[in-house]
Amino acid sequence: MTQEALTADDILRRAHAVGNYYGFIPFSQVAAGNRGRDAKAPYPEGFNVDSLDPAARDVAAFLKQVRDAGLSPSLLKPLFVWHTNAAAGRTSPRVVTLQFHAMGADRAIADAVLIRAISALVRDLGKTEPTLRLNSMGDKETRGRFARELTQFFRKHGASLPADCVNCAKRDVFEAAELLVADNGNDALPSPTDHLSETSRKHFEDLLEYLEATDTPYELASDLLSRGTSWTETCFEIKSDVHIHAWGSRYSELARPFFKVSVPSITAVVRITLATPNSVSSVKHSGKPRFVFVHIGQEAKRESIKMADTLRHARIPLTQSIGIESLTEQMRLADMVNAPYLLIMGRKEALEHSVILRERSTHTEDVLPLEGLVDRLRKVY
Repeated sequence: MTQEALTADDILRRAHAVGNYYGFIPFSQVAAGNRGRDAKAPYPEGFNVDSLDPAARDVAAFLKQVRDAGLSPSLLKPLFVWHTNAAAGRTSPRVVTLQFHAMGADRAIADAVLIRAISALVRDLGKTEPTLRLNSMGDKETRGRFARELTQFFRKHGASLPADCVNCAKRDVFEAAELLVADNGNDALPSPTDHLSETSRKHFEDLLEYLEATDTPYELASDLLSRGTSWTETCFEIKSDVHIHAWGSRYSELARPFFKVSVPSITAVVRITLATPNSVSSVKHSGKPRFVFVHIGQEAKRESIKMADTLRHARIPLTQSIGIESLTEQMRLADMVNAPYLLIMGRKEALEHSVILRERSTHTEDVLPLEGLVDRLRKVY
């Protein structure tokens, strides 16, 4: 399929498939099962949408929909969903936007799963291997230190920098730094990772360990920045070609006005420019999954991340929630899906490169090696 032939239906079909194997549910499906309070409720009092950068405006509009649907993501009940501006029965926008969110998830595993899912989606859409660039802006403490470093930088080097960057720095040093990077880059810019707090450094190191353990190529990019009012911690971009671009970051304070509390979350906003807008049909999805993959422990999580694309490309009718660490919550989701089989992997199975296949109706179990697993699962269904 050429880039020119890419349609909104193609995009949504691939988003559904990738979301299913990495544990992201369509927001429309989640919202349909919840009775909202008031879909016409305004933004929270004092919330200035116009002051936000474009990605933050998209996310804020989504957060409003989550609130209006009566949903309250938390550490105990995280929400892994995706959302789009392309609606069935309408002509697609010229730029189709997809948002993937892991809300109420504070661990680095959520960052890793989101990044892997978006990388898979961009790879499918662009038909080329995407480039992942990664940075960390740190927490509130970190950003305060980094803001002071940037202020000193613009004061010291103002005479040799573009005037628009210097003027911008007087009101927002983060935006000024973005402008400078976009203009011609600057190797002398301070790096946010040099100022990370201990908590932020540990989170970033945990993310890098997940990416390396799951054979996910990445580039550290000190020039990849985000603005201080909306974003924290992990910041990344994934590029395939000029038509497809994904940008993501952690956020928590952006969600506070909508839910009255800080909600640790991470998002990726994917923008795909279509050659020609086209009508969006009701995309048909695969039937009910036969398998639910449940993982216990970090070793099992790493293995499941590596296996997701293999199982997806083999079209094994499977769903899983890789980013959700609670076994109770994973089993609750498995009960909702009501698939006839469970695949269970704990630390022992991960180290032995095996998985337990349990038939739910009889509770019979078989231990299957990961090598040849796809062929064995095909025989089951």
